[in-house]
Amino acid sequence: MEKLVERAVKILKNGGIVAFPTDTVYGLGANAFNEDAVLRVYEAKARPREFALTLLLADISQIKIVAENVPKIAWKLAERFMPGALTIVLQKSMAVSNMITGDGDTVAVRVPDHPVPVAIVRGLGAPITGTSANRSGSPSPVTAEEVYKQLRNKVDLIVDGGKCPLGVSSTVIDLTIDPPKIIRYGTITREQIINVCKCRIE
Repeated sequence: MEKLVERAVKILKNGGIVAFPTDTVYGLGANAFNEDAVLRVYEAKARPREFALTLLLADISQIKIVAENVPKIAWKLAERFMPGALTIVLQKSMAVSNMITGDGDTVAVRVPDHPVPVAIVRGLGAPITGTSANRSGSPSPVTAEEVYKQLRNKVDLIVDGGKCPLGVSSTVIDLTIDPPKIIRYGTITREQIINVCKCRIE
């Protein structure tokens, strides 16, 4: 697996795109700071450009790179659920391209609880896109075989890490609004989030 991760990092450094396992579903990664590579992600998925892409980080300290005006609740949730199956939506920093955010002013970030994407981000030295490795509107893949059936030669490498342990996309919560709002339910529940932040959640 170490050799595959090294190959993935090399591909990403050269502007390529790779699919990889996470704790939730297989992700489709590009260097978040390479717009040409990010565009390839949209094209591979046939995903409308106005739909933002999630960013995967190696640890919560990288939140400061891609987001600004980060509220205290974000750090509370990050410390409790990251790494893990929670994605938080924050105000984007100037470092994040509008191509990532669908021309919006927010960015969705997650630290996956899986060694492969974390190692890739560390090796690359930059966040990667973490959108599911599927054709837009199709089921999110949980095995490398499912990725290949949907994307085939549209990706430069598929890192086969076996079946994803959770098999369900992450819970997504928007922390740029008051009260915060859950915009997608996954394995982390509303009650779990409330227990940490002690506030009202839409």
